[in-house]
Amino acid sequence: MKINIKNMVCNRCISAVQNIFDNLKIPLITLELGEIVTQHDLSKNEINILDHHLTKLGFQILEDVTKMQIEKIKTLIILKINDLDIAEDFILSKFIAENLSKDYSSLSKIFSVNENMTLEQYFILQKVEKAKELLLYNEFSLTEISQKLGYRSVQHLSTQFKNTTGYTPTSFKNLKSKNRISLDKI
Repeated sequence: MKINIKNMVCNRCISAVQNIFDNLKIPLITLELGEIVTQHDLSKNEINILDHHLTKLGFQILEDVTKMQIEKIKTLIILKINDLDIAEDFILSKFIAENLSKDYSSLSKIFSVNENMTLEQYFILQKVEKAKELLLYNEFSLTEISQKLGYRSVQHLSTQFKNTTGYTPTSFKNLKSKNRISLDKI
């Protein structure tokens, strides 16, 4: 049985979900970000119990095809940003269409209608949140962060950062309260 799960965005998520399935003694064939295949079909009661345990950790079973598609898009974007290897000439539409083997315009429309923002806006929000994280770690200079996130210049990153947060990257770094948003909440 194939189960799609919302908010699985990292290896820690995989471990947390694996623990839930182990504790419930539900054997798995595969476990990947956002998608699980069980060895046998689950009863409605087993699905309800599973959903209860997943919800406690911020996950959710997806049954709607549109929601599954949106979750795949979000996961792709988050993973791409986490790689910290976005080329300056990166084209989001091409990346999404190639990875999902679907027409970008239809995916973009579905995303916009359901998420109340465009795919491009979502991508920018994710990049700004990653920039916040990298600024707080203090491992990379602003120039390095802008290069890793595919910005053409530090100015371009700074402009998007300020438009999104209301702060320049430097003033954000100096704030006492670092208003970060969990990537799966964007």
